[in-house]
Amino acid sequence: MSARYDELMALKTTGQQYSYTDRDVMLYAYGIGMGADPMDENELAFVNEATYTERPLKVVPTFASVAAWGAGPGEMNLNRLLVVDGERDITFHKPMPVAANITADSSVVEVYDKGKDKGVVIRHQTILRDEAGEALATLLASRFARGDGGFGGPALEQPEPHKMPDRAPDRSVDISTRPDQALIYRLCGDRNPLHSDPEFAQKAGFPRPILHGMCTYGLTCRGVLQTYADYDASAFRQHAVRFSSPVYPGETVTMDIWKDGDVISFEARVKARNVTVIKSGRTVLG
Repeated sequence: MSARYDELMALKTTGQQYSYTDRDVMLYAYGIGMGADPMDENELAFVNEATYTERPLKVVPTFASVAAWGAGPGEMNLNRLLVVDGERDITFHKPMPVAANITADSSVVEVYDKGKDKGVVIRHQTILRDEAGEALATLLASRFARGDGGFGGPALEQPEPHKMPDRAPDRSVDISTRPDQALIYRLCGDRNPLHSDPEFAQKAGFPRPILHGMCTYGLTCRGVLQTYADYDASAFRQHAVRFSSPVYPGETVTMDIWKDGDVISFEARVKARNVTVIKSGRTVLG
């Protein structure tokens, strides 16, 4: 086995401490575009705590993805310029509180060396826990490092993606983004200049800054919330996607959605460029 593979597989960090408040919860909801219509009470419930008629502030389920921003198994020493998100899969054990002190335990799950000039995929997980030590959410991510393959890792096959239904979508919804969406979303934690610095984006091979993959992930959560979850954040048990192409801020994302019992399948595309940006999406409600 290669030393580099062993080094990555050994990465693990436990007991990382974080805290957040309702301000962070509302900023995330705004960062994924909720509240664009100031009269939409369904979305205002996620971005506005001040109401004439009292009601509790709601937390977007995928807020879990930024609640402990920066938590991870350790330094992977990758070529940052060529690293992109591959997948995200969150299992929700209980609804995220409006404010909390939490801990995060992170570890590498597996490393898939695709070969020289083909990159490496690193799957890692983070478990968020409340002050009582009970699990709130388990975050599974894959990081695709395009410039770091070929170090001699084992020839492993990645898990099969979620199989999409073989029929026309049951529903399709359009979700617009703002030209400055990435500049808003980055305030939730991800300061990667790929999303804010035109020069950096061009060096990475993009004509202009791209939207965070995790912002697009949040958009798909919005799509399920408004279609089949009746804006009930507590109904989410799992939300998983594969990233296939970036969204540029200002574009409209179209979600094609299928419902089979408690399983919601979806894909997302930008019709203006005829490109699919999310594949193999799966939400489990319950």
